[in-house]
Amino acid sequence: MSAGENGDSAARISGIKSALRVIPNFPKPGIMFQDITTLLLDPKAFKDTVDLFVERYKNEHISVIAGIEARGFIFGPPIALAIGAKFVPLRKPKKLPGEVISEKYILEYGSDCLEMHVGAVESGDRALIVDDLIATGGTLCAAMNLLERAGAEVVECACVIEVPELKGRERLRSHGKPLYVLVESQFVPSS
Repeated sequence: MSAGENGDSAARISGIKSALRVIPNFPKPGIMFQDITTLLLDPKAFKDTVDLFVERYKNEHISVIAGIEARGFIFGPPIALAIGAKFVPLRKPKKLPGEVISEKYILEYGSDCLEMHVGAVESGDRALIVDDLIATGGTLCAAMNLLERAGAEVVECACVIEVPELKGRERLRSHGKPLYVLVESQFVPSS
């Protein structure tokens, strides 16, 4: 599901879209990088982004916001504070001190791993996973597996941007999890 485009939310989503930029051929040729740093430079667009997520989840009894390194750390904490949930960082290997639980996953170009602290999530927690973008869905699926192994119920995954051509939404659907996004990726012609 994507954010509704009616009334006030349509104007806010339009502002969010206009605050994003696309960097062609970054980090390698053929990639149309969806850059959120320009959104962060626009206080109204940044606030509207957080507010739209808060409005969606404030009455859903979410107890955990799990943010995926690194851009999930930008959007997750303000959402967690606003809805009264704890924030749990899901990090790359060897970034967290203490005992961790890990989930390895395959990417189109190799493999990776997410970790979180043992005990950060408890059985019965209702979790929302937050990241800036969904592409193939591999990282979000790994995050879901990690949280569910720790006993949490993953309610939904929430991203600012979706790249629909890479079919991440279908991958999440095959795992039985809904996806909420604010905007679809913007493409500009390559020069």
